[in-house]
Amino acid sequence: MRFGHLILLAAAAGSAVAAPLRSHAKRASPFQWFGTNESGAEFGETVLPGVWGTQYIFPDTSKIQTLIDKGMNIFRVPFRMERLAQSSMTGSLDAAYLKNLTTVVNYITNAGAYAVLDPHNYGRYHSNGAIMTSTSDFQTFWKNVASQFASNNHVIFDTNNEYHDMDQTLVLNLNQAAINGIRAAGATSQYIFVEGNSWTGAWTWASINDNMKALTDPQNKIVYQMHQYLDSDGSGTSATCVSSTIGAERVSSATAWLKANGKKGILGEFAGGVNDQCKTAVTGMLKALAADSEVWLGAMWWAAGPWWGDYIFSMEPTSGTAYTGMLATLEPYL
Repeated sequence: MRFGHLILLAAAAGSAVAAPLRSHAKRASPFQWFGTNESGAEFGETVLPGVWGTQYIFPDTSKIQTLIDKGMNIFRVPFRMERLAQSSMTGSLDAAYLKNLTTVVNYITNAGAYAVLDPHNYGRYHSNGAIMTSTSDFQTFWKNVASQFASNNHVIFDTNNEYHDMDQTLVLNLNQAAINGIRAAGATSQYIFVEGNSWTGAWTWASINDNMKALTDPQNKIVYQMHQYLDSDGSGTSATCVSSTIGAERVSSATAWLKANGKKGILGEFAGGVNDQCKTAVTGMLKALAADSEVWLGAMWWAAGPWWGDYIFSMEPTSGTAYTGMLATLEPYL
């Protein structure tokens, strides 16, 4: 999602107790994973590190459980690098922020779902918006983070959210550095989601991010994460979808790229407004992904989270705009 988050006023996140192990009947979904983003810990990005409960919040685990009970099995958890590694990218991890993040992640994974760790930084570090250029520092950051979750095979590492307006070779090298750091931490069983330049858009992936096919992983568990919105500029800032067919159209070239290069992909962010045209467009996009599920492993809605209020795409149970108006459209894929 391209726009900055407002500082919202709301109550603190919910239950912090560990989730019980649960067994859920598996529905006939064409995808390995289907779920949502869980926003909050990345909010207030202009105030860093910020204060928990004032600038940012952590997801409400009771709401996550509601979505698990609906059939979702993957949750992307955005956070800010500057809150986790406050002194520098290579510095020690802040104990309080890490504890809150780990509590959410463990709840998700103890419930049998997958938690995606997402440094929501756009290829930047610190409030001055400086582009990350040190691949060695980025590798150390990821080694430090991955070491905290190396034994949890239901954790997935997402290298960074939506690199944009960066040198293309740098984007490639940062992704490779993250992979190297994660594996060096002993995290060898987990998937790694890599993201590309130009907001990691599916509709521009083949033309912008072709060099990403050069990434290597000794565990062969790279998944290419792309994002796709259906408004006129693909930014996800409007509830209006361009047409009823725009969803399928915007993922077609990415599908061809995945097939041609023998890669796997996931749609890490997608959304559409609660209206008939967007429902048709979203359905068309998901049908297109499902038809090629040998390369598309799933999708995640943008977004749930406790501070969204009346946000046009809110999937937060039980009153979020998309939860009440779009969930039925997504249910065949849960």
